Order: sequence, then structure tokens, then C-alpha cells
Amino acid sequence: MTTKLTLTIDDSVIASAKKYAKSKGKSLSDIVENYFVNLTAKENKDEEISPQILKLMGTIELPEDFDYKKELAKGLSKKYKG
Repeated sequence: MTTKLTLTIDDSVIASAKKYAKSKGKSLSDIVENYFVNLTAKENKDEEISPQILKLMGTIELPEDFDYKKELAKGLSKKYKG
């Protein structure tokens, strides 16, 4: 079942969102619905973290500008180089 939803959003944001949706071949409603699905799924994932992992959270402090993707890439490059 679908239900109509009225949102109040700045005109320029709506125009940009419509262009984005069109470029992706989707409706703006599909984009918004997918956003809400992903947003709420992230909240629900917090509940699925195992107690063992929760115990590890906060045991290491990293700088605010730490880029884990960059560090992972460096590690993989080092591992698979030569």
C-alpha cells in the first residue's frame, strides 16, 4: 500500500532532486522512498551488532581526519605489491 505524503522543501532543492531522479531513470518518489528505507535500515542495524563487537567499540582512538579507506588501500597495496 502506498500513501501520499506532502513535504515542504525549498524550490531549488526540488528542482535539483527532480533532475537527479530523471538522470537515474527514477521518480522523485522512488528516490525519497529509497532514502527513507536506507535511513531507517541504518538505525535498525545498530540493534543487530553482536555483544562481542559492542565491547570493542571505543577501545581505540583515531584522529578525526582518519581515512580508513585510504589506510585500507595502502595496506592492500603493500600486501599485494610484488
